[in-house]
Amino acid sequence: MFGKGAPGTKRLCALYALNAAALGLWSVNFPSVLKAHGLESLVPYTFACNATAALLSPLAVGALADQRMAPERVLRLLGLGTMFFLGLLFFGIQQHWGPGWVWALAQIHALWSVPTFGLTTSLVMSRLSKPKEQFGPVRIWATLGWMGACLMVSWVLHADTSVTSGYAACVVWAITVGMTFALPYKERLHLPKPRRTVKEIMGLDALPLLRHPDHIVVFVSAGLLNMALAAFYPFTVLHLADHGIQQVTAAMSLGQVTEIIAMLALSSIITRIRLKWIFLAGIAFGVLRYALFALDNVPALLLGIFLHGFCFTLFFVTAQIYLEQRIPGEMRARAQALLTLMMGGFGNLFGYLGTGWWRKYCQSTSPDGALTTTAWSTFWIGMTLLTLGVFVFFALAYQGRKRGVGTDEGESHYGGHEKM
Repeated sequence: MFGKGAPGTKRLCALYALNAAALGLWSVNFPSVLKAHGLESLVPYTFACNATAALLSPLAVGALADQRMAPERVLRLLGLGTMFFLGLLFFGIQQHWGPGWVWALAQIHALWSVPTFGLTTSLVMSRLSKPKEQFGPVRIWATLGWMGACLMVSWVLHADTSVTSGYAACVVWAITVGMTFALPYKERLHLPKPRRTVKEIMGLDALPLLRHPDHIVVFVSAGLLNMALAAFYPFTVLHLADHGIQQVTAAMSLGQVTEIIAMLALSSIITRIRLKWIFLAGIAFGVLRYALFALDNVPALLLGIFLHGFCFTLFFVTAQIYLEQRIPGEMRARAQALLTLMMGGFGNLFGYLGTGWWRKYCQSTSPDGALTTTAWSTFWIGMTLLTLGVFVFFALAYQGRKRGVGTDEGESHYGGHEKM
């Protein structure tokens, strides 16, 4: 499975799995933990902390990289900071420090945590001898790590509403930090490295790419779809809990099953089908997922969660492939940074805050003020319509091969003629 250089590749797989597990152990059930400790109103704001960090963290990480610090040392530093502030965050929740303290700790933790997965990806890619062939199988280990963490929270730790999940994540972060010492050695050239500007670090110098209509469509659609997607992570868990599902974290891992299936099939699909139809298929799965949620019953919720992996992979991974195929080589890294900014920054920020407001609008309180309920069908219908709007926009605005010369020519990184 690992091919040549298996020992080093196995360590890279382990690093990916550990990093994802450290994230999955606490973030999936975090809304349930907040609700159990009387902090449910903080859910959208704590999730929005990740979006704020996505806007700010690249500056700090980029500055460290400009000082020629080895990526494993940067990851080690970020892992230690993440472990410390995550432990402090869950300790604060456990000790009832109050909403202000919890939100502040969530924001500080996010500044350390958000860059770690992207940095791990960069580190792994740089150590693969044939990244185009090897990255897919290695990347799947991150999904397996996330799934394993979700199942552990529900089936082993029984911590779907407990701060134990956060402390367990701290332990895994400690192991992840230790794993950085066991990575295969990569010799570095100590050449003069020009200091990058803020625009370069954030990917903003890729903005001229938006002169191309299709590029605008892809970037805007990614941001809008991420706004709708922002409802999935914090509120599906709360919806499941309202239906009496206790092992919510394990239930949420169903989405990773289809994510693995889609990732394994994507390299074959992309050589046979135009990217436009793959994009639209991903958005369509997102529409169907939320439409099923709007039925407001457990079987429909579980089926919708199962479809989530198709939506995520077919659109967002395809968007990364689109940039690799359609953007000049010297601009690809900056284009990927701009895509991350659109999705993880602006898309998530407005998505978490907007869906938090929408959920509050869909809530009602009993006359005695003792019970607050959510009209989940109304909530998910709103998300369905938003996703459907993205589908219509993309279907009408993206042209691909119809744009003219140079839009459908070239060699696909997956082999065969590129179909746009």
